[in-house]
Order: sequence, then C-alpha cells, then structure tokens
Amino acid sequence: MKQSNLLFMSAAMMLASCGGTKDAGQNGALIEKSDIKIEGKRMTPEALWAMGRIGSVAVSPDETQIAYSVAYYSVPENKSNNELFVMNADGNNNKQITRDNWQESQPAWIKEGKKIAFLCNESGSSQVWEMNPDGTERKQLTQYDGDIEGFSFSPDGKKLLFIAQVKTVQSTADKHSDLPKATGIIITDLMYKHWDEWVTTAPHPFVAEFDGNGISNVRDILEGLPYESPMKPFGGIEQLAWSPTSDKVAFTCRMKTGLAYAISTDSDIYEYDVQKGGFINLCKKDAKASNGQAEMAGYDTNPQYSPDGKYIAWQSMERDGYEADLNRLCVMDRTTGEKRFISQGFPSNVDAFLWNKDSQSIFFLGVWQGRTQIYNTNLKDDWIYQLTNGMYDYASMALCGNSMIAKRHSMSAGDEIFSIGQLDSKPFPVCIFRTDVCNNYNSTDSVKEIYPVTQLTFENKQIYDQLEMGKVEGRWMKTTDGKQMLTWVIYPPHFDPNKKYPTLLFCEGGPQSPVSQFWSYRWNFQIMAANDYIIVAPNRRGLPGFGVEWNEAISGDYGGQCMRDYFTAIDEMSKEPFVDKDRLGCVGASFGGFSVYWLAGHHDKRFKAFIAHDGIFNMEMQYLETEEKWFANWDMGGAYWEKNNATAQRTFANSPHLFVDKWDTPILCIHGEKDFRILANQAMAAFDAAIMRGVPAELLIYPDENHWVLKPQNGILWQRTFFEWLDKWLKSAK
Repeated sequence: MKQSNLLFMSAAMMLASCGGTKDAGQNGALIEKSDIKIEGKRMTPEALWAMGRIGSVAVSPDETQIAYSVAYYSVPENKSNNELFVMNADGNNNKQITRDNWQESQPAWIKEGKKIAFLCNESGSSQVWEMNPDGTERKQLTQYDGDIEGFSFSPDGKKLLFIAQVKTVQSTADKHSDLPKATGIIITDLMYKHWDEWVTTAPHPFVAEFDGNGISNVRDILEGLPYESPMKPFGGIEQLAWSPTSDKVAFTCRMKTGLAYAISTDSDIYEYDVQKGGFINLCKKDAKASNGQAEMAGYDTNPQYSPDGKYIAWQSMERDGYEADLNRLCVMDRTTGEKRFISQGFPSNVDAFLWNKDSQSIFFLGVWQGRTQIYNTNLKDDWIYQLTNGMYDYASMALCGNSMIAKRHSMSAGDEIFSIGQLDSKPFPVCIFRTDVCNNYNSTDSVKEIYPVTQLTFENKQIYDQLEMGKVEGRWMKTTDGKQMLTWVIYPPHFDPNKKYPTLLFCEGGPQSPVSQFWSYRWNFQIMAANDYIIVAPNRRGLPGFGVEWNEAISGDYGGQCMRDYFTAIDEMSKEPFVDKDRLGCVGASFGGFSVYWLAGHHDKRFKAFIAHDGIFNMEMQYLETEEKWFANWDMGGAYWEKNNATAQRTFANSPHLFVDKWDTPILCIHGEKDFRILANQAMAAFDAAIMRGVPAELLIYPDENHWVLKPQNGILWQRTFFEWLDKWLKSAK
C-alpha cells in the first residue's frame, strides 16, 4: 500500500506498461518523441501521455559524457518504447543513439568508457548488449535462458552481476502431467500473491565470468534457496553492489517465505565471496544483539561500498513489521565490523544515497517539509548539510567531476536532468539540521541555492511551451491539536481571485508517502488545475518530512487525527472568497481511497462529489485479503478477532463500511483487478452499497491493471472518467 520505493519503481512500471518482452518488438509504428499540438494552453490527458519520461542516468568513467534512457508512450499502440541518449556533461551535443521499437534501457558505461552496455529485447528476451557511444556496433553480450532484469559489471570489468527469475513453486503441470491445460493453483502457505502476480518465481542474483564478448561460469548466489534478492515488488540492481576489488558482492535479502515472510520486514545485507562462494550476514551476529534483542530487525536495503573499500553503507529501519519506520543511513567499518548510524541529525528518511569520492562523506536524498532535496553527511561529526533548495524534488544522484548530476521534478514539470556544480568550491557551508534544532517547523533560516544549478535536458520543452501552468503555493495551517501542517494549494491557470472555483481535497496514499513536489502522469495536479479546479493537498498526520512523531501518528489511528487534518485543510481553504463552498470534491487513491470512503460517512455535507481509487472499504476483509500482513498488523494494530486489543478494535470500528448509512453524496469507485495489495472487491462492495443506499455512484474496473494504471489507453480513460464525474457534480449546476 505504501509507495515507499518511488525512486526505484519506474523501471518495473515501464516494463509492465509495455507488456514485458514477449510481445514487444518491431511490430507497429515506431514510438518516439511526440510532436503533439495543444490548443488552449491547458494540460490534457493526451499531453501527459505525449511526454517523454527520463529513466536511468549514467556518467562515463572520464566524467565527460552522460547516457540516459527515455520512455515514449503511444496511445494508439497502447504501449511504450525505451530509447537511449548520450550528451556531454554540460548538456551539449545531445544525441539519440537508438531509434527502434526494441526496448533499450539501463545504460551503463563499460570497457573504460569505450562502450555502453544496456538491456535490450531484440533477441526475443531481455539480454545485455553493448554498443559504441554513438550507437554503432551493437552486439549481444549474454545468451541467458530467460529475461535479465538488471545488471552490473564488476569494477575490474571481468565479471557480470545480473538479476533473473528462478522457479520456486511447483506448477500444476509439474504435479499432474496429464493435466497440462489445468489452470488451478494449489496453495499451501501465505505470500502466494504479491502486488500484481501469483508468486511462482523469485528474483535471484547471478555472477558470471565476462571475457569482453560473452559470459561463462554462471553462478546463482542463492542457488537452491527460495528467497528473493532483490526483493519484490520494486527492488532492482540498487539492492546489489560490487566491492571495489571485485571479489565481493553485497546483496539485500529477506530470508523468509510464506507466513514468516508475510508478517516480517526483517531483511538484511549479505556479502557473497566471489572466489570461494558462500555468504555472510553483515547485519546480524548470531541473529541477536548483545542485549538479546533482535539486531537490525527491520528493512536493511541498498548496500554501497565506499570507493576505498573500507566501509559499506546501507539504508536501515529499526523495527520488524513496520514498513514506514525511519529509514536511517548505516555505515559499517569492514575491518572492525563496527556499525554507526550517521543520519541521526536528519529527522526524516534517507531515500537514496551516494558515497563521495573521498569515502569520508555521503550524499543522500531526503524529504523535509514537502520537498526532497540533496544533503551531505560525513563520517566524523554526523552533521547534515543541505546542498539544494527550491520548490522541487530531486530523484537521483551521480557524481561528475566537481558536480552532481541529478534528476529533478516538481508539481509543474516532470523529470529532467540537472547539474549542481562546483561542489569542491565550498565545504558544504550551510548546515540546517542538527539533533537539537531540527524540529522547528517552517524554519525562518531560509536556504539559498549556494551551488549553481544548470538544466541539461529539455525532453518535454516543446510540450511545456504550449502549456500554462497554475501557481503552486505552500500554506501552513493550524490543526485541531495545535500543530502546524503544510498544505499545498494549486491554482488554475489565469486564476482570478474575484471568481469562485470548485475545489478538490486531495487525500494522499501510503499512508506514509510524502506530499512533496511530486509529478504524476495520472494524479497530476496541473491537469486538475487546467480543468479549473483549485487543489488542496495537505501533508496530514502520518507523512514523512515533519519529524518522526508526525510520521508515526497515523498507525493505529486511521479514523483519527489524520481525518481531522483533512477537515482542517478544506475548512481553512473554504474561508477564501474564491473557494466555492457549494462545489467541494474529495479525491484520493490507496490510503487516500480509504480516506474518501471514510470521509463519505463523516463529512457533514461538506463535499458534493467523491472519487476513491484502490481504497479500503471494509477493514476486516482488508486484514485478511492483503498479502503483506506486517502492514496490516502494524497499521491496524492487530487482528479484528483480538477483542482485548484496544488499538485493533478502534481501527476496525472505524471501517468505512460501517458508516454507509450516512452516505449521501455521489461517489465514483475505481479499482484494478490485478491489485493484490487491496483487492478489487473493496471497490465493488463500496459501489454496491452506494447503489443500494440510493446514492448516485459509478464503478470503473480495470481487469488488467494493478494498484496503478499503467497502460496508455487505460490512463486516458481514467482521466476522462475522473473529470466527467467531477464536472457532472461540481460544475453542471453553474
């Protein structure tokens, strides 16, 4: 439910949207950069799907060039296509080096920068290929029997680490060879479904020798074991790492299956010996700390060795069963085994990180007060230094000379590649986070851009030039318990304060995902504004970026303060003369969908229309239906049959389905039938309840979508249905 690994989801989502490798290829028209013409300067669904989406970014070894991928989508073809580009490190001489309907992705520089390695499905499956930086001399490097999903060449260039699926569950045909067409699945334990698939395989890391032309001596690091590495559903090559000496591989793994997997988030970092074979657990010694308690019992993920090889760092959560625990930066001395958490001065999550070249400091991404910026911390004093600032989010990092290459987006623009320059000119002089001063909200210590920032790519400039974006404004509001809450307000283009506008309350998912300066190709605030709606997007209780207490306040309190925060946001905005209090709508997905269902029974006639996507309607059924039981146990507080568990009983007493008798407002329910996180029967039940109550309702069901909507034509349908519903109930009377 929580959208926690957003930095690493794009590759998996792009693969899903184009149907994987079996049906992809040269059939159909070439899908490439759009020349769309937009009338009226307003954002449309077609404009959103015409935008190129920048993916992986790789800096050449000599730090003079940058390779990157772009995904293009075709609504008529209902699929996507990935292409590769190369430009100079200053953004000049940008050239597209592939132009076909094969899926080229994940570029990586190899052979001292003379070649670019990449994934491509030209052979019929996803394999590793290479080509010159100008796109010539393409050559397939692997002939693996199956799809390679991610890869990394060793620093010495002599080995290849790659990810591929292995079969872990016996099929019906394996058991009953005389029933080859039988489709039934026999299930004997939990985690039989996950995210959007019936679980029959697990990703494993493989190590192979590489002679410059092909691979040999392929070894499965987890051979014979049923565990995942990287971890589903969104883990990729970032969960694996080579040591600088090419003799070790660090990998992320939760060595559990079935029920044990379903109730635990305890993953660890392991180190594999390439020469000798075998691996050790770096997080635990005898699985217990000196005090007898579980050591590093939560998520430990995404290892990285320091350039000098003396240290290894990873992201670490403390508590088992809690997917939204504070994500800390752990550094281990490889000689002594000593572990330290060096991000303690930052009161929010480390979302991604990167070692500095000197092995003495680490850059990381973290969200604070609704914006994801780049920070630096060092191994000596653990102070936190902020490097960037502004109304946007950063999404990736790579060092290039004395600069940082990073992707950046905002509520008004999708990802582009930027350079943050001259990092060696100042010793990170602006320190804003320390354990004794970090809890002040809306700090008056404004942070200016102290390093020059240059935009290197302009992938969608031809589209943005045809659009007028609405103003984005941050407002601090006093909540019912006297706290301060940041609420983003997005206004229509050409906003006129003398007019009255229909207004939408946006309910965030997760539940613990930040309402930062995110850009979405579906839940896009600018397209809502282009349809003449004001959007109110509060960072309600239970979101990261405002301290640990604020983030954790939602667990076990789904119908509590977070809902009062929603009312604060819409009630405060309704005091403005340009907000039409008679035309308020409420929309959201995932936990936001739950919020919509809950608010429908408690809103006291504030709203005139609701839209719930992939939301929880019946909490008791959700507890049993969701696959990741740790989430339900932690956030709901336990099982509904635990009658003496006050937290659990409060949770289930606040189930939206118990308040249907108070529903009186039109509601649109949307769900994907491949959503195994929150099953589609939740939306069907909500729709049926509304109809039986005589409440105007509509149901949009996608048989082929999961927790998101990934296919282009389904995305267009989603947008059209979304606005048709809102316009019907919020505009038709005017």
